[in-house]
Amino acid sequence: MGVNTALQDRMTQLGLTQEQLADRLNDALREITGRPGDTSARAVRNLLNGSSRRPIGRTCAALERVFGCRVEELGLTAPRSMQHPPRRSFMISTARTAVAATSAVDPVARQRRAVGMTDVARATAGMDALVEADDRQGGHARIAELALEGRARVLELQTRNASDRVRRSLYAVAAEYTTIAAWSCIDGRNLDRAQTYLHESTTFAGLSQDPATTMRVWVNLAMLAYQRKDWPGQLAAAQVASACPAARRDPFFRSLGRVRVGLAHAALGDPRAARRALGAAQDSLHKAADEARPRWTAFYGTAELNHLAAIIFNLNKASHDAEAMAHRALARMPDDFQRNRALATCQLALAQLRQGEPEQATTTATAVFATMNGAPLPGRMRTLIGDFHRELFRLAPSTTYARDWADRMRDEWSRG
Repeated sequence: MGVNTALQDRMTQLGLTQEQLADRLNDALREITGRPGDTSARAVRNLLNGSSRRPIGRTCAALERVFGCRVEELGLTAPRSMQHPPRRSFMISTARTAVAATSAVDPVARQRRAVGMTDVARATAGMDALVEADDRQGGHARIAELALEGRARVLELQTRNASDRVRRSLYAVAAEYTTIAAWSCIDGRNLDRAQTYLHESTTFAGLSQDPATTMRVWVNLAMLAYQRKDWPGQLAAAQVASACPAARRDPFFRSLGRVRVGLAHAALGDPRAARRALGAAQDSLHKAADEARPRWTAFYGTAELNHLAAIIFNLNKASHDAEAMAHRALARMPDDFQRNRALATCQLALAQLRQGEPEQATTTATAVFATMNGAPLPGRMRTLIGDFHRELFRLAPSTTYARDWADRMRDEWSRG
């Protein structure tokens, strides 16, 4: 008997306590069986300390739904009736190999069980868990690794017998996993690798024929171009996103695309066009119905739109408007979106600084570290804080609060 490090590592990556995992398992059991689950924090503790290595079948099913992987990968053993055949490693990175995976059926694949929508749901659950982890702490290398592992499992399923609907759904999930890896690289400022992953995402999204997935890829391409300071490329990608079928059909997605167009115009130095696009995004979001959408869209709503508006106004040197929008964003942004709250706080600090309030701005900027609560700062956030630091020392280099800020920043920087 020993500590189950595999399960502990997965819980740590997703930021789950024992109590939270018990709640997730009970939710999963309700979805699977139609009845409330009764998993306790003590049962989770037994899984972690090694005293329980072979949970019963329904607990295994719930674990697989929560983490999106087999229980064997969590350091546990499933009942014999649930054990899976060995899987071979399979990875696709180009359109040619992706198409080959769709059409080629080797003798080994024929012997495997057919794949259905239950497998798609399981893979989607693992993907959603990574999105939640990113919402809290931002992108980092481990999330990218887990996303690529998830993609490999999904693509292995493509080697089995499946209906066209299931195949398209699996490609959509593969595109989502790849986009999560790309987004983690964008957030961490590993932009060349992000570019590679987004090109792969484009292939999978095309094979999936899923409008929302396709739009997500183009939104991320616009964000990557923004980070590269490729303003024309950012505008082109944002305009493609705005013209996607998902944006044409749903005002929610239309708003998401239009605000990216606004960011591109602001970066290109066209404040009028930026304000027009922002107004269109606000109008569209107001018209959007409250309906079920993919988990990755949960970050976007009135609060995040106000955050993006603050960025637009800061780029347009309209610091007063940027401050107002940042305050509105922070007033409505859920605490679960830890990284986005910290980024909106950065925008607020920059707006205050540019209005000639360096001491207040420094107090605001320091709140970023409390919001992140000891988590490593993603690369995008480090860039924003670096911008603030340089402007602060240009305006008030010899003040006590600036020196105190510099000391605090050095301490926080070392966490990365």
